[in-house]
Amino acid sequence: MTEPPELLAGVLGFEWDEHNVGKIRAKHGVEPGECEEVLLGMPRGVQDLAHSRHEPRYAAFGPTSTGRRLAVVFTLRGAQLRVVTARDQSRRERRELDDV
Repeated sequence: MTEPPELLAGVLGFEWDEHNVGKIRAKHGVEPGECEEVLLGMPRGVQDLAHSRHEPRYAAFGPTSTGRRLAVVFTLRGAQLRVVTARDQSRRERRELDDV
């Protein structure tokens, strides 16, 4: 896993695609603000996803301000962070992060 401060150091803002926002809400019940909370709140870990084809993708794992534990998949486009999808962490992910 990559250290979040190093990877997110140059990020100046979020780029939101309304189509993705609708899909994330409908499929996983996750709001854009929750994704931002995880990413701005120093996620517990950031993992490079090896199956990224067109651009590097990462998964950040962390809690929202209400304690909801999310996995947020994103890409970096210059100084903008673009959320691809977000969901609740799996039991396995929660267990692995608790062991760190």
